[in-house]
Amino acid sequence: MVAIPMILIMRQPDLGTSLLLAAGGVSVIFLAGASKWLFIGGAAATAGAIPLAWGFLHDYQKQRVLTFFNPESDPLGAGYQIMQSKIALGSGGMTGKGFLLGTQSHLNFLPEMKTDFIFTVLAEEFGLVGGLSVIGLYLLVLSYGMYVAATCRNQFGRLLAAGLTFSLFLYVFINVGMVMGLLPVVGVPLPMISYGGSAMLTMLVAFGLIFAVSLNRKLAIPRGI
Repeated sequence: MVAIPMILIMRQPDLGTSLLLAAGGVSVIFLAGASKWLFIGGAAATAGAIPLAWGFLHDYQKQRVLTFFNPESDPLGAGYQIMQSKIALGSGGMTGKGFLLGTQSHLNFLPEMKTDFIFTVLAEEFGLVGGLSVIGLYLLVLSYGMYVAATCRNQFGRLLAAGLTFSLFLYVFINVGMVMGLLPVVGVPLPMISYGGSAMLTMLVAFGLIFAVSLNRKLAIPRGI
């Protein structure tokens, strides 16, 4: 069930979203209580398939991985975006340059400033304090989602809330890690902040489902229904 949409998304091509979808599906399977040997075997098979999978990647995907290890090798090409992102993050300092006063972003040094690299703009304008405040708000949302999952009395609600919360965590973790240079650059938006229609709609649906589980978390659903 997870593989079908994953393969379709991968063929668009959108490797980042397909891998996030796979990770979300695996998390639900894990929370459902599947055998640990299933995950150990899957991890071993995935590690062994990495050299084979490298040959199926598109040239730009390979370039992203290579740039992650050494962005300075092509500072005006493939490494330009992540290097500008690091410059913007560092220039923000502790409290930032002020609202709409960021130089790297508003002077067009930083590409994709409204979408995937929006966290860099926030950190440049509001500094470390602003960046940590945004992460703190995300932690509150994630804590609420896990609270709903932990207090739900039926298995379906627990898995639904926990799976959606974990997916939200992945989006935040990968986006923030990406703009800091800790992860390869992939097309992952920052939930509820990045500009975009489909990503925003998806997150709103996810929050609606979590709220629905919260409203009905005292409902016990007998097994077999």
